[in-house]
Amino acid sequence: MDAVFFDFNGVLVDDEHLHLSGFNAVLSKFGVHLDAAEYEARYIGFDDRGAFAHALRDHGLDCDAAQLAALIDEKAAFYAAAAARELCVFEGAARLLREAAARAPVAVVSGALRAEIVLGLGVLGASGAPRCIVAAEDVSACKPDPEGYLLALKTLRAQGLSLDPARVVVIEDTPAGVAAGRAAGLTVVGVGHSVAPEKLRAAGAVQTVKHLREMHFSMLEAAAATVIG
Repeated sequence: MDAVFFDFNGVLVDDEHLHLSGFNAVLSKFGVHLDAAEYEARYIGFDDRGAFAHALRDHGLDCDAAQLAALIDEKAAFYAAAAARELCVFEGAARLLREAAARAPVAVVSGALRAEIVLGLGVLGASGAPRCIVAAEDVSACKPDPEGYLLALKTLRAQGLSLDPARVVVIEDTPAGVAAGRAAGLTVVGVGHSVAPEKLRAAGAVQTVKHLREMHFSMLEAAAATVIG
């Protein structure tokens, strides 16, 4: 296996409820409220830009680029305050990050803002684990577009690493994330924190677990070997 790429929200940190609360706090001024089922079904795979744009459009509203940027900033402030009080990480996340980083190059590829990723890695005690972080600010298109994963490949190759995409394993928790990894030619395994494992398999995950604590580096190696074989 050449590398391990981790999604962030819903894989390493248990913060989707904080994001939903942030979206609703900002969208309330438009009279829009997203319940948990709607959020999971329609918006959980987007970054903030995509989620706001689609949620407003779905509710018959629109905003220009400047207004959208202001909404993102407002939600970022809400998230930062909430995360400082109550950010939770998934059991097994710190262990798997350390295990992977000791055996292969690691990247975090997420629709989260960079400050949110840095905060979460600090809470995990794993700030030094990733060789590369690709955050929302680094791409023009969010998942299921593969841009983030392709940028991570490019960044690690610029560090002198030789990477075969099929030998890079991605850990994802949403169908959009699985689709992004697959579109970049990567091997994707799913963790059922946010949606049922069968939905991740239907999207193209070669293997799934219900919780990250069940996942070990040997499982990632086996997933890559199965695809390559």
